This record gives sequence, C-alpha cells and structure tokens, in this order.
Amino acid sequence: MKIYYYPIILLIAGLLYSYWFGYTPALVGLLYFMSSVVSYALYAKDKKAAKRGAWRVQENTLHLTALLGGWPGALIAQQRLRHKTQKVRFRMVFTLTFLLNLGLLAWLHTPNASQNLRYYGDKTGDWAVGQFGVNLGTAIVHELTGFHGPH
Repeated sequence: MKIYYYPIILLIAGLLYSYWFGYTPALVGLLYFMSSVVSYALYAKDKKAAKRGAWRVQENTLHLTALLGGWPGALIAQQRLRHKTQKVRFRMVFTLTFLLNLGLLAWLHTPNASQNLRYYGDKTGDWAVGQFGVNLGTAIVHELTGFHGPH
C-alpha cells in the first residue's frame, strides 16, 4: 500500500472511533466522504481542462474543498491522476489545509465544541421533524446528527 493512503486510513479509523465513543455524529464522516467526492471531481475536471488548454479550476477552490474535509479525495486525485504533485507551492498550501482540517477535527473533540455540536445536532433533528413531520427523511437526519456511545 502506498504511503499517501495512510492518513486516509487513520482518518477513517479516527472517525469510526469518534462516532463509536460519542464524540461526533455520523454526519461528520458523511461530510468528509461527500467533500472528498467533490474534491476528486474538481481535480479530475482541472486535469482534463489542463490537457485541453481550457478553463481551469482555481487553485483556491481546490484548497477550499481540501480544507472543508475533501483532502482525502484530493490526495487520492493527486496521486491517481498525477495532478498538482510537482508544484511545490501548491503542495505546501495543501499540506497547510490538511493540517488545519485535522486541527478542526481535533477541536470538535474538546468538551465545549462537542457540547455545541450536540446542541446544534439536536436542534437540526428537531427542526427537521417540525418542518416535515416524522418520516424516513427526518429519521435519517436524526440518525446522522445523533450521537452514539457514552458522551
């Protein structure tokens, strides 16, 4: 296995641990997955545009998706598509967005952040039920924003 996959494996293990022991809701893992899909798609679009000499995706957009949790998809895209791997400045900013994102994830595990996350997760679930009644959609929202485990 390639070394660049290790941070992704550690993230998955960390998110599973975090959910299982009640630090974060399942929604956090889902957001990482969705952001990663978007990030990979943007890298693929940019690579295709680079080959054709067409309009390119701005580097700031690629970095923003990485910062918002799409860094696993960006990392995979960089390696599989061989895109944005030679530009030192880009790689330095990408590394910074990766570290900032992990810092934010670590912050979510502090007592104050976790309490706020629980509060707003409960409010989101309650809002969904108030707006749409009890149905499959609101049950899914409750499950994704709910916490598992002892915390």
